[in-house]
Amino acid sequence: MNSRLIALGSFVELFSPEARASARRCLAYRRKSGGTMRPGRDTPLWNKLAAEVRPLLKKRGEQAQLARLLGLHRQAVNEFFARGSRMPDAERTLLLLEWVRVRRAGKKPAW
Repeated sequence: MNSRLIALGSFVELFSPEARASARRCLAYRRKSGGTMRPGRDTPLWNKLAAEVRPLLKKRGEQAQLARLLGLHRQAVNEFFARGSRMPDAERTLLLLEWVRVRRAGKKPAW
């Protein structure tokens, strides 16, 4: 087995079970260049993040505030979390992770 794959495999063991499953799936199957992933069985990390975000969007106006933060329409945020038909790009996902961290701390985002 390739030494780079062995090193990657030992690094993957540090992650959560969802991250390990996602990394193994990526190692086993190469997507066509430029192929876009859709939410579903093949995106366990996104599914976990979406499940953590949904309860935070229950309060009135939270979805609109998150949409403003991400620079999207409220309908796009709805497609991410209610319908599960889209995923944000990498930069917006990082913003979303930071938003979740701040909201869990019981604060309002200051940006």
